Amino acid sequence: MRFTALFPLLLVAAACSSPEQTATSSPATTAPDSSAARPEPLDTARPAPVDAQADTLLTSRSRHQFSSAASPDVFSLVLRGSSVLSGEATFTITTASGQVIFREVLSSPDLEAAMVYEMKGSTATQAEREAYVRKRVKEFFADKNFQRPAVAKSATFPATDVPAGLDRAAWDDLHRRPDAVAFIYLVGKEDRQRIAWSPLRKQVVHIP
Repeated sequence: MRFTALFPLLLVAAACSSPEQTATSSPATTAPDSSAARPEPLDTARPAPVDAQADTLLTSRSRHQFSSAASPDVFSLVLRGSSVLSGEATFTITTASGQVIFREVLSSPDLEAAMVYEMKGSTATQAEREAYVRKRVKEFFADKNFQRPAVAKSATFPATDVPAGLDRAAWDDLHRRPDAVAFIYLVGKEDRQRIAWSPLRKQVVHIP
């Protein structure tokens, strides 16, 4: 009789304790999906990063006083393209602090054109033409192409054909500076360019 009376109580106790045991004994049901943390496969079809220097053919660099007497600037000419005779040469002047103060793009024909004055015959082979362009790039920043003062004492301000960006005030300021440096370079056959840093205008100017 006593056992019969206790049996219903045992069933009630077992029913109350079974949910708690189930919740604590099945952690696998709440664990994150392991496939979510799995890295994606590499995309082998994606193109490889492009090397910006892959098409560089010729490079010439030189340090020279130009915009500052305290520290030289970096003069750089980099020819890029598929061939020496069809490339583009980027001419830049960069200060010691890394600021580009001048940039101009020249073509291979711009560098090759003056070869006509050195040819012994009426024609030149491709190898001779390439050699001449290589020579131009190599000698682009030769010491003879830097002149001081930038404006000679005997020079006068031009009445016509004043280069763009140059005014009388900037020219007069350079005229009074014996330490100002000019860089001279040839474009094409006869287009001789002369540039200088204008302390007054805080930029590179073309001077006649």
